[in-house]
Amino acid sequence: MPQETVDAAEWVGGGAALLAWSNEEGAEGRPPLIARGSHRGLGISGTLASQRDVRRLIQASDLGAMMADLSGCLSVVRVTEGELQAATASTRALSVFHAENDDLHLVGTRALHVHLVANAGKVAWNEVALQTMIRQGYFLSDETPYRGVTALGPSSVITIKDGRRRIASRPLPPALPAPTSARAKRQSIRRLGDALVAAVEPLQAVPEPVNLALTGGRDSRLMAALLHAGHVPFRATTNGLDTHPDVIIARELAARLRIHHAVIPPVQTEAKDAVLVPHPSVRTYEVIRACEGMTSAYESIVDYRPYSTMPTMSGQSGEILRGGFLYGQGQTTDRAMRRRVGDFFLKNEPLFTDEANEHARMLAEPWLRRVGENPWEVLDHLYVTYRVGRWHAAARVGSLRRGDPVQPFLDNRVVIEALSLDQRWRHSEEVVHELTSRLAPGLQEVELEGKPWRFRTGQAKAQRRWWQRKPPVRTSAPPAPKRGNPWNWRTSPGPRLSALLGEFVLERADALTALVRGDALKAFFSEPVVKQPALAWNLYTVAALLTGAFPGTPPAITDPVRVEIPQET
Repeated sequence: MPQETVDAAEWVGGGAALLAWSNEEGAEGRPPLIARGSHRGLGISGTLASQRDVRRLIQASDLGAMMADLSGCLSVVRVTEGELQAATASTRALSVFHAENDDLHLVGTRALHVHLVANAGKVAWNEVALQTMIRQGYFLSDETPYRGVTALGPSSVITIKDGRRRIASRPLPPALPAPTSARAKRQSIRRLGDALVAAVEPLQAVPEPVNLALTGGRDSRLMAALLHAGHVPFRATTNGLDTHPDVIIARELAARLRIHHAVIPPVQTEAKDAVLVPHPSVRTYEVIRACEGMTSAYESIVDYRPYSTMPTMSGQSGEILRGGFLYGQGQTTDRAMRRRVGDFFLKNEPLFTDEANEHARMLAEPWLRRVGENPWEVLDHLYVTYRVGRWHAAARVGSLRRGDPVQPFLDNRVVIEALSLDQRWRHSEEVVHELTSRLAPGLQEVELEGKPWRFRTGQAKAQRRWWQRKPPVRTSAPPAPKRGNPWNWRTSPGPRLSALLGEFVLERADALTALVRGDALKAFFSEPVVKQPALAWNLYTVAALLTGAFPGTPPAITDPVRVEIPQET
């Protein structure tokens, strides 16, 4: 952010110090940079459902027990004379990082800050840890790109006192057996629904409507239903071409809820036969700077804008309510799920060096051991621990430059309630369907983008009885969205963008020798169009990271790249 937009504060006493920076510029409703109590200072990253909890966090004797009961998406750092503590919530979507050197213990919410102080202002890469960045585009561990810097786990408290460090963690809640009666199902749905409604209650007092990123899927639809049920004014936006299923379905959802809906099309050529996308060097430079090298330039990170207090929401991370990584699991045999866990950690194994593969096996071992005990729980908890706790957390850092998005799916109480529900039941999608029906009756019946509700697969559509209320009459029916995978330039990059990605990586192959095999790297980029675009972007990101793109000067090439839109025949 521009330096003139940043405020600072500090608390110092008895061998401990808390330093805070923010670009929120005194936004109303936000806690102060440092909340002060009796000989204590507290910094909060993220959001709390109730500002009364700030005082409770300052005074709590057990920070971990206090965090377990909070509603919000946050992490905290607290100092007293001679003691430093930091705590994460159940998803650690707001990260805490820690390191130490001969003189200092360091804890912070930005990995690079922690590293630079611990390492005398110099950057030292943790190269072998970057193997998972290439495989997945984020970290499947508590490692960071920076040597000696570690991410604190979910539901954890780090305490530093008398020169010693201690970390205490609470396990994620085990799932209860699936309810066997309609009444028990309703009670479980009600508890989760009440936690979701509580998470958005503070939005009833905001001065302007919430902006919801609405698609044709399940999760943003549930967010729309939640805002509707919570009597929170909101409007919706959808990114895409008019023919994209997301746009068509989102229009229908907005019409049913009678809310304003805006469509943001991608930048196209005048002839509308191609899209213009940022040059990979520009995109990568921005992502690395915003997310500290902990997510890939394959991901679309929002660009910088002056901080806004306008609340924004999306359906991101709604898979928590659908069983985490189980949501994409077709076969649910123990063998298939064990293979899925192994693939997470050892994806594209022939591309990598022996050292990189050995490191990946070491990270996978405890999760593979758990698969034998409860494979459903493993895929559920892997999602919260790494997909949310590392990928989402890294991407969120970029969005915090322009505001603090409200994300009820990541609310501490919501996550605890969701994880306590049987994974098979959540995997069936009946939980999300019934929540949507309860909060905004009718929305669950609007056609979904992609596959239909999983629990309805193979069922004939129920006929409406004569005594039931007729569906609302529409003045004009929207065109039926096309099935199949719609075109996207990230997944279909074409020859020009593929060549740019390949040329950059191969020119820097020497920097990747500890991670990937040179012959396999050449073979990967030998085709005119890369077959695994995400992997190509991941390689580009790590190659840029290791060869000085961060925190280097902005790239010289800024012209956008033209990607042809395939023409239908």
